[in-house]
Amino acid sequence: MAFTYPTPMELGIKIPGHLIEQRFRAGFLHALEGKQLTRVEHLKLSFREGYRAGKLVIREQRRRQGILTFPVQGRMAFRMTG
Repeated sequence: MAFTYPTPMELGIKIPGHLIEQRFRAGFLHALEGKQLTRVEHLKLSFREGYRAGKLVIREQRRRQGILTFPVQGRMAFRMTG
């Protein structure tokens, strides 16, 4: 089953003129698919801004549905030297 994700324009998100539209859309789609930034190409400004916009859209959608997000849990180990 193939999913159809909305484009930034369909959601009313305007792409700033100083960004590369194709990279912005790629970053936006990357975020909607739930992927992480793992490659050097993902660190370019246009891609990052699209990714950020996509993450904000996801957060807002989840908030409207009543889904809470919890902080990431991790472990930290400390060692005292003296």
